[in-house]
This record gives sequence, structure tokens and C-alpha cells, in this order.
Amino acid sequence: MKRRSTSALPRPRAALLGLIFGVIAAPALAAPRVATDVAPVQSLVTQVMAGVAEPSMVIQRGASPHSYSLRPSEAATLENADIVFWVGDELTPWLTGALDNLAGNADSVALLHTDGTLRHGFRDRVLAEAGHDGHEGHEGHEGHEGHEGHEGHEGHDDHEGHDDHEGHAHEGVDPHAWLDPVNAQHWLGVIADTLARHDPANAERYQANADAARDRIDGLIRQVRGELEGVHDEAFIVFHDAYQYYERRFDLNTVGAISLSDARDPGPAHIAEIRDIVAERDVQCVFAEPQFNPAMVDTVLSGTGARTGVLDPLGSEIPADGDYYTTLINQLSERLVTCLSAG
Repeated sequence: MKRRSTSALPRPRAALLGLIFGVIAAPALAAPRVATDVAPVQSLVTQVMAGVAEPSMVIQRGASPHSYSLRPSEAATLENADIVFWVGDELTPWLTGALDNLAGNADSVALLHTDGTLRHGFRDRVLAEAGHDGHEGHEGHEGHEGHEGHEGHEGHDDHEGHDDHEGHAHEGVDPHAWLDPVNAQHWLGVIADTLARHDPANAERYQANADAARDRIDGLIRQVRGELEGVHDEAFIVFHDAYQYYERRFDLNTVGAISLSDARDPGPAHIAEIRDIVAERDVQCVFAEPQFNPAMVDTVLSGTGARTGVLDPLGSEIPADGDYYTTLINQLSERLVTCLSAG
């Protein structure tokens, strides 16, 4: 007697079994394909997506985001994205057109523009009279819902209402907002909510990951406050006016910037003014940046007793993973303390 092959089952029965096993074996819906602009944003998204998928980054490490030409592979990343998380056109004005042309169907989230983000006005320069007292009032801080208890919220009112910097700022928002860890905490929630809308099956995981990351940043804020405790009054110059979010959060004494917030080259008059500030304000350190020509730092330092260090708002040498953001904030504090306390 011949054994009947399962492949010869009557068609209705075979179809039924195929339906049953097809339902059982059906793969879960794919997670959203996510693109990010710069490493700080990629790190925050990576933390929220942990255990689900990994985001891609479209700007090459070590390059200045203020002006950039997309490679074909980076353009393809945008074309394939379901969601794009980016800081905003204040940081990458060229990316607006690329998003329109390449990622028109993607959900584009400009984190700097989200309600609850603490924003500071764009500065032409940092002057000596600014120091601790030159911080203008901030804009756009509607509150971080659900995080009222975070220690990082302390001190928002310390810098409001000062007019010392009046006349030196122009319209616009400084885009380097990730350097305030409280903004990073807020953005984690925005990222989790956006991902959950696209991928409800993993919504609980996204929220749990964001909550854990916010708790880690609470600890980071406390740690960095302690590390910087002894250098609040030490005057320093930065290469690129990219650090005011960090300065304000941790009450630091920046008295000058060689370049502007959007990285435009300074003129000879501004370089001369910075040299005068170094001499008059007993500036301890002048910080270079790896993305820009160090020759201007050498010009400012020439003939002075100031030391030099390196600060990088994008942490170009830090591995681009979930730990990147914590490492970036720690690296800034370590380098500031090393240079400012060496005298």
C-alpha cells in the first residue's frame, strides 16, 4: 500500500493547513527605518530603539554639519527612511531641501522645534562683559511634561532678564541644543512617542528605553555639576560659539568665541577684540575644535599665558553608539576641568 504524500493532500485541506501555518509563521511587521542627522541625535534614537532596530546617520563623522554634501549612500538612507530625526534647519540649512527631495514621504521631526525644548537665542559673539551675567533670557521652554522632578530643571530662572548682551545677538535660535542634557531628556520622550505612533507593537519598549535613558541623564547632570564645581569662575575662550547650552546649564564663564555660532569665519577686528579679552580677563584657556583650522587659535594665544585645549560639540572621536551621549557630556567636563584647573 502506497503512503500518500502530504503534497498530495486534497486541495481544500492543503489550503487550510497553509493558512494556519502561514498565520503562525508570519513575521512581525518591520520596525520603522530611521535616519538621523548628527551623532548626538543618533545616540538618543539608538537608546530608545534598543532591542528593536538601529538608526542610520546621514552626516559623516568629523564633518561640520553647517555645510555638507551628501554622498550617494547617505542620500539613499534618506530616500528609504520612514522617520527622520534631525536638529533642525538652524544647524543644517542644506538638509531642508534634501528632505523635501529625497524623503518627502518620511515623518520629519526637527527636534529643536518641538514644544518643550529649551532654546537660546543665536549670538554673534560672546563678549567679556557677558561672563556669568551675560546670558539672555531663553525662549521656547514650555516645560518637560512628566519630568518635573528631574534635577536638571533647576536653574532655568538664573539667567533670565539679563541685558548685558543686548545689541550683540541677532534673530534666530542657536541650534546646539543637545549640549543641555535637559533638552536631551525631553527629546528622548519625543523620539519614543514618534516611534510608538509608527510601531505600536513596540511602544512599551520604546517608552521603557526612554525612561531608563532619562534616568541615566539625571545621574549624568549630578556628576558633571560636581566635576565642574571648582572652575565656575575661570574665564575661557571657545573656538566656535557652540556651547552656550552647556555653559548655562552648568554655570560656566565663557568670555569669548573666535568664530560664530554658525561657524562663519571671524574678521580681523574680532580676532583683535578676542586677543584683548584674553589679556584683560586673565583667560586661562583657549579651546580649539577638531573640525576647524587651529591657526586662528594660535593667533589668539600668541604672546599670552593662556593654555590651549580641545572641545568638540559633536564628539567626533567618540564611538557612535548608545553610550555616545553620556561620553560626550563627560568629555566636555573632563577637558574643561583639565585645562581650567591646570594653573
